[in-house]
Amino acid sequence: MLMIRLQRVGRKNDPNFRVVLTDKRNAPKSGKFLEILGFYNPKTKAKKIEGDRVKYWLSKGAKASATANNLLLKEKVISGKAINVVPKPKSADIDNQSK
Repeated sequence: MLMIRLQRVGRKNDPNFRVVLTDKRNAPKSGKFLEILGFYNPKTKAKKIEGDRVKYWLSKGAKASATANNLLLKEKVISGKAINVVPKPKSADIDNQSK
């Protein structure tokens, strides 16, 4: 299955992300991807996404990861609801916080 997701590039302590189309079985850091669809720099908030290519691949059956989906929603490439990407607290974490 094809996935649209973020791939981290850049130096240590200087994150930059590519929005790439890759096979779901590839590891995020493997460097294997089919197409670069854009980029995102969280420090400067600069982002550029090729909306027509994203829509093309979504129409062909590709799925977007939760973070990539939220980024596409902010850029108004797709419409829908945002996905919560913050993990739910585990029951042990809840017990430790109440003490």
